[in-house]
Amino acid sequence: MSTTTGTDDAIGLPEFPADRDARCPLAPAPEYREWRETGGLRRVNWNGHAAWAVSRYEDVTAAMTDPRISAEVPMQQSSMAGAQMFPRMDDPEHARLRRMLTKDFTVKRVQAMRPRIEEMANEFIDTMVASGSPADLVEAYALPIPSLVISMLLGVPYDDHAYFQDITSVLMSRTATEEERQKARKSIFGYLFDLIGKKEREPDDALISRVAREHLQEGQLSRETFAMNSLILLNAGHETTANMIALGTLTLLENPAALARIRDTDDPKVVSAAVEELLRHLTIVHNLVTRVAKEDIELGGRLVRTGDLLVMNLAAANWDPGFVSDPDRLDIDRDARGHVAFGHGVHQCLGQVLARAELEIALPVLLRRLPGLRLAVPPEEIRFRNDMSIYGVHALPIAW
Repeated sequence: MSTTTGTDDAIGLPEFPADRDARCPLAPAPEYREWRETGGLRRVNWNGHAAWAVSRYEDVTAAMTDPRISAEVPMQQSSMAGAQMFPRMDDPEHARLRRMLTKDFTVKRVQAMRPRIEEMANEFIDTMVASGSPADLVEAYALPIPSLVISMLLGVPYDDHAYFQDITSVLMSRTATEEERQKARKSIFGYLFDLIGKKEREPDDALISRVAREHLQEGQLSRETFAMNSLILLNAGHETTANMIALGTLTLLENPAALARIRDTDDPKVVSAAVEELLRHLTIVHNLVTRVAKEDIELGGRLVRTGDLLVMNLAAANWDPGFVSDPDRLDIDRDARGHVAFGHGVHQCLGQVLARAELEIALPVLLRRLPGLRLAVPPEEIRFRNDMSIYGVHALPIAW
């Protein structure tokens, strides 16, 4: 499908995503309120392409379940010959590929992992405390936990975590050049091709070995597609949760009553509700969910033409008063289920059960182990990730 939204059409349009306000860095960009209130759909410049930013909760959920709107966005298809990305595909092929991966992310499987995740959290705090205060929470705690978890789940050697974190930082950067991205892709694909071959020769009980045995060797999956989707899981598995742990901690430090409630409770339902509200409130995936219209449709009172690109403004949707009352306020007692931080419909994040478990463990463990936790720098010195496709902080200096 060709798209009608070329680069020339994008000139003069507002950039998407818009930067968050330095005075309120935990809130969505302030202009999103106006976009939501004046029509819901707004023409924007997304990575040099003209697109519709969809900002109302009602419109986002409608767009993500409408069969006339496709996930197969031309400019986001793989540049690697023969590789297919399951999040960028429509059913039934999307469902076929996704089913190959789901058994490693089930509720039962994640529940069995919880004790080990809690051990990891305590081990990383032990190391951080032994090194002394202050410390960078991102480097010492927020990033290592999900990195180690996804490495174990996939069967990727954790000793290589620094390498794939460097690769991810390039692939997720909004300022990296195309040459830099291509170099990073070539490097990580070479790594994953080699790893898949090694797992075929020396299998273990992790995801890559299982999928190689059950699907690759049976001819149901190409090696290129397997490498591509392994990369997607590797990137998403540590990048999103790491930023939620760090940004969630900062949010709780600024909301001491909520912090104390999570720290002092022994009720897992309270922690679970708090995590859902933090996911809604922060909405760190702010420019990766795109769609394209397969035919002329009306959405949010606008005519969207065949081939038009749509980008889901998840942060704006999660702060829509039509979804929750008083959305600007962090309220860990509210029912925030139904938020779109993990997307919506059949393309919802495959790893959301694992991400929730990591957050439900990492945040309370941190707060209980370090009851004197505080920022080690003035808030205005914290560098936020407006330059990345996943929002968060580049570092979070803390003391205790």
